[in-house]
Amino acid sequence: MTPTVRTFRPEDAEAVAAIRRTAVPYLVCTAEALLWQVTHAPLSQRLRWLVAEEAEDADGTLTGCADAGLVAGSTKPGQAFLHTAVLPDAAGAGAGSALAAAGEAYLTALRARRVHAWVTDTPRACGFAERRGYVRSRLARFLGLDLRHATLPEVPGTLPDGLALCTAADLGKDLRPLYEADIECSADEPGDVSTGTMPYEEWLRLNWQRPDWDPELSGVVMAGDEVAAYSVAQTDGIDRYWSGMTGTRRAYRGRGLARLAKVAALRRAREAGYAHAFTGNDATNAPMLAVNRRLGYTEAGAEWRYVKEL
Repeated sequence: MTPTVRTFRPEDAEAVAAIRRTAVPYLVCTAEALLWQVTHAPLSQRLRWLVAEEAEDADGTLTGCADAGLVAGSTKPGQAFLHTAVLPDAAGAGAGSALAAAGEAYLTALRARRVHAWVTDTPRACGFAERRGYVRSRLARFLGLDLRHATLPEVPGTLPDGLALCTAADLGKDLRPLYEADIECSADEPGDVSTGTMPYEEWLRLNWQRPDWDPELSGVVMAGDEVAAYSVAQTDGIDRYWSGMTGTRRAYRGRGLARLAKVAALRRAREAGYAHAFTGNDATNAPMLAVNRRLGYTEAGAEWRYVKEL
C-alpha cells in the first residue's frame, strides 16, 4: 500500500532528521536545527516540509521526507526547489514517488516554473529523477576528513603585516564585515540559480542565528577592519563538523588565506571533540577542491543537480 503523505509536525523533527542523516550522511542535520528552519524560513520561500508515513502502521512510522519551496531572492521568478529522502529499507515502496508528487503539486499551486533538486549520484536515485522528467545539470562532490587521524598543518604564530586570525565569535555582535565578505564570495560560487543581495538583517537571522552554526569554531582572517577570508563551522553538537562556507574576498585571493581560516577552524573542531569533518564543492570549483584535498579530504560521495520545468 502506498504510504500516506502529510505535512510535517513539530513532533516529527527527530525522525525527519534521522531520515536526512541516513539518506545524506555527510550533512549536519539535527532536530533542533530542522525546527529552527521551519520556524525561521523567509515568508517568500513558502517552505513546506512533507513526510511519508506507513499507511498500515498504527505507530505512524515515517519512511521518507521532502522539503519544497521557492528560491528566496531569485532574480528569475518561479524558481523552486524540491528534495526528497527515503530510508534505504523503504526504497521502492512508493514513498519517494508520493513525496515527489505531493511536492510538485504544492509548487504548481505556488505557480513555480522550474524545480531544482539535488539527487544522490547512484543509478537508482538518478533513474528515479529522470523518470519523473528531471534533467541532469551540474555535479557537486562531498569530501570527508577523519579529524581523529588527520595531519593538519600548524597555524602560523605570526601572519604578514596587516593580517590577524580570529574566530567569528571575536567579531562581537556586529557581523557586517563577515556579511560583506560572504555576500561577495557567495556571488562567485558556481550554481544554477542567481539570487540578489540578501539584506544584512535577513542574512544574520538565516545564518548566524542558526542553532547548528558555531561562531567559536568558525575561522576568520582579518585585514584591518575587513574580513579577508573565513570558514564557517556547522556542527551537530556530537561528533560531526560541516564547512558551511569557506571563501576569500577577491582582493585577497591567491595568498592561501581561505586555507588558513579553514585549518584554524578544523583544529579547533578537533580540540572540541569533533571526529568527522565534511564539506561540499561544485565539481567545477577547482580552487576549493584543491584546498580541501591538500588538507587530506577525500571524496565521500556526490550529488547531481536536476532540473524540471513545470
